[in-house]
Amino acid sequence: MSKTTTWGTRLRYEFDKSMAAGPIALIGWLTVISLFVIVVAGAFLALTSIAPEGGEPMSFIEGTWGSLMRTFDAGTMGGDAGWSFRGVSLFVTVAGIFVFSALIGVLSSGLENKLEDLRKGRSQVLENDQTIILNWSPSIFDVISELVVANTSRKKPRIVIMANKDKVEMEDEIATKVADLKNTRIICRSGDPTDLYDLSIVNPQTSRSVIVLSPEGDDPDSQVIKSVLALVNDPNRRAKPYQIAAEIRDGRNAEVARIVGGAELQLILADDLISRIVVHSSRQLGLSAVYSELLDFDGCEIYTLEQPELTGKSFAAAVMAYETSTLIGLCDADGKVHLNPAPGRIFQPGEHAIIIAEDDAAIRSGNHEIRIEKDAILPVAPREQGPERTLILGWNRRGPIITYELSRYVAPGSQLTIAADTPELEVEIGALRVAGANMAVDYRIIDTSSRADLDALDVPGYDHVLVLGYSDHMAAQPADTRTLVTLLQLRKIAEQAGRHISVVSEMTDVRNRELAEVTRADDFVVSNKLVSLMLAQASENERMAAIFDELLDEDGSEIYMRPVSDYVAIGEPVTFYTLCLAALRRGEVAIGYRRQRHTDDPRKLGGVIVNPPKSEKLLYDEKDRVIVLARD
Repeated sequence: MSKTTTWGTRLRYEFDKSMAAGPIALIGWLTVISLFVIVVAGAFLALTSIAPEGGEPMSFIEGTWGSLMRTFDAGTMGGDAGWSFRGVSLFVTVAGIFVFSALIGVLSSGLENKLEDLRKGRSQVLENDQTIILNWSPSIFDVISELVVANTSRKKPRIVIMANKDKVEMEDEIATKVADLKNTRIICRSGDPTDLYDLSIVNPQTSRSVIVLSPEGDDPDSQVIKSVLALVNDPNRRAKPYQIAAEIRDGRNAEVARIVGGAELQLILADDLISRIVVHSSRQLGLSAVYSELLDFDGCEIYTLEQPELTGKSFAAAVMAYETSTLIGLCDADGKVHLNPAPGRIFQPGEHAIIIAEDDAAIRSGNHEIRIEKDAILPVAPREQGPERTLILGWNRRGPIITYELSRYVAPGSQLTIAADTPELEVEIGALRVAGANMAVDYRIIDTSSRADLDALDVPGYDHVLVLGYSDHMAAQPADTRTLVTLLQLRKIAEQAGRHISVVSEMTDVRNRELAEVTRADDFVVSNKLVSLMLAQASENERMAAIFDELLDEDGSEIYMRPVSDYVAIGEPVTFYTLCLAALRRGEVAIGYRRQRHTDDPRKLGGVIVNPPKSEKLLYDEKDRVIVLARD
């Protein structure tokens, strides 16, 4: 203690420190005061022999007990007689009233503070096998809905969410926008997913999987990368690898994210995924329904699992071995995905089969009758691809990716026209990259919701029309509203021209898709919904991102919808086994079909059926399509 600090100052400082320790310290001080008053009163009564009028003097024990009772209950002194004894009782009772009033206040304040802490969502999560979602975005509700479906067969499934958002607000929004949680319980916590201490609150060491969403705000990719970094480099992390599915918007940040996450990370490049599906869907109408079916937990899903009975079989023989499931590829011993390998490729021990099935319990190979109408199978007839004219109405950050992807598929002499009125459109068009010299690009600065401006473009003269949302410059609802207006104008133009215009539109909010159906566009690619489905699937299947990278890569096997009449003769019913064999002879895998005339379509997939029973006979017509996995 310094010479200038008095003992009184030091004592007051120590007292202040103890009082600042919270409710427990306050309760301790009140207990000390109570004991002091009770003991002093008992000792005083014993030493002075003060007793109630007409009573015997009290011992120290009796005096202390009497003081304790008067401290607990102020009414106890009502029967005291003798002014000396009454004075001592009054002193003890007043001290008791002070102590218990203060104690009630401390307990009430402490309980209120505890409830406030709970409301803030800062308590530790003690769950096992939970799915963790980090960050908050509009996609979270679709992710939750899909996980709820996936969790139906699990016992006590839990989804734990952490974001820089109020816990009560998160719970209220989820309750409003997710209709049925079934047997899944949602646990929300407020915190910074990039902070190691906050991250420990959701207990990732016991997690089943972790989904890292791209948050709203500036530079979302850096937040995602920092969250992954905090997970995998936590000094207290578990030894078992995490299963992390993370969303990255800008493909330029993908390499850094992969370096940070390593083998534990499945990366979903949101803009690349949406752009590629938009391009594929624009050239093959209805294709987005196939992707939705493969990603949606309600329908058929993609499973990766060992099938020892396939060892030693060729891929073609293995495809024909399944009646209610569809084999589409394999995963080798090094973890590399091979979709639609060569028909003669032999399954090796330890390799995993990649199978489309309604449920993993339904995957069975072997004993069933294979009925094939071999006479119906047609020889391969080459098709010549001619130049295409494509029109893009609207523009956003995915436009450059769509342009580049489109240029990789079109034939020489093709033309792309971009029409929009976004700021700096001319600069962005000048910076566009295209693959090769097959496609020329020009642009128009117009109001895409204006009928006069659209008429000036001669829309019926284009082979494909893509309508992109102005999502970079507008909120989701206004952007979708403008898209709807454009689609309605296109519908009117098509009616007056007396011809069909192939239109594919990008929607931001899935709730607007039903409204958009009145426009009679051929296909809708709902961006947030597809990203959500992909993240949910990747959290359940550690190879899902690699499978879809292969499906959407020009160098890999892709999904095509081709006329059934190219594969089998039309006019007589054939089994799907027949279509499978016809596809295998071309080095392809048939995974389903699309009926032009569909009456029973409860899931609104436009007549798309993925993974049909192979022994079922159907009569196809000229407009029906077979869905195949092929390299060309």
